[in-house]
Order: sequence, then C-alpha cells, then structure tokens
Amino acid sequence: MPHVLFPTPFGTCGIAWNDTGLTGFQLPEETAALTEQHLARKARSQPATEPPPEWVQGLIGRVQQHLEGQLQDFAGTELDWSRVTDFQQAVYLQAQAIKPGYKKSYGEIAKLMALGHEAARAVGVALATNPWPLIVPCHRVVSAGDKMTGFSAPGGVRTKTRLLTLEGAELLSE
Repeated sequence: MPHVLFPTPFGTCGIAWNDTGLTGFQLPEETAALTEQHLARKARSQPATEPPPEWVQGLIGRVQQHLEGQLQDFAGTELDWSRVTDFQQAVYLQAQAIKPGYKKSYGEIAKLMALGHEAARAVGVALATNPWPLIVPCHRVVSAGDKMTGFSAPGGVRTKTRLLTLEGAELLSE
C-alpha cells in the first residue's frame, strides 16, 4: 500500500491508501521522518512510486484547507474498514457524525450505540486505536466532564485542544 506526505499549517501529515479506501492517516510528528515512519508502521505502507489517485489528492487538499481554518466534513471519505473490528467501525461512524465545532462524550457515543454508560471506556479504547485521526474526528470526543482527555495522536491533548479551537468548539478552562 502506498503513502505520501504533504505539508499543512500544523506540519507534515501523511496518508496511505489502497483500492478500497484510506488505510491510514498520520498527523504531524516532530519531524517529517517520524511522521513517515509512524504512518508506514501503522498502515503497513511504502512511499508511493506514482502520484496519488485523484480522490486521494482531493482529500489531501481538503485536509490542508481544514487545517488552514476552512473547515471540512470528512464523513464521506472511503475508508478500508477491513483494518478495524465491527465495534471500532461502529464507534468511528458515530465519531464521524460529530460536525466541526461540536463535541460528544465517550458515554454519549456508547449511548448512541445502544450500550450502557459503562461502555464509555471501550469507546475510548476504540478511539485510541483510530487509524484515521482527523478523518475520523476522535478529537471531538471528550470526557463526561468536558475535559480534554486521552488523545493518542502526536502532541496528545495539546493537539486535540488545538484542533477543537481551530474548529470553534467551546472549550472549558479551569
């Protein structure tokens, strides 16, 4: 599976794909080399030897626009669901339904999936292994107290807060 790196206002992002859809997405690491290394490991991909297909080029442009502040909805993006479990897919579809500028709690996602509130932890675990951060906007899922908790992408909670601020989400401060 091929991947490419591309510049954004947040730093160098990476994207991997196959004929089915997106197989991986990487938010910027400290260096482009680290971004590529982590993407290749997670997506099991190699640097592209040909230009990306049109749909990937279009998605790259939309990611760049989003990170410039021209908010995009990535809900229709083709994803290779074979890379995740049915439960993860159900969680990711709920996350994709959260529009820019809005948030939901892990418990709210569990409830929308007709699971008990105790399933909030399982929702959090699924989001922590999201192969497509930003595209599947796991940064829009917060704790029940609206706290910025757990973000497994580079930069952790700082990146989560930065993305939510960019999107105009209401953030609470202590």
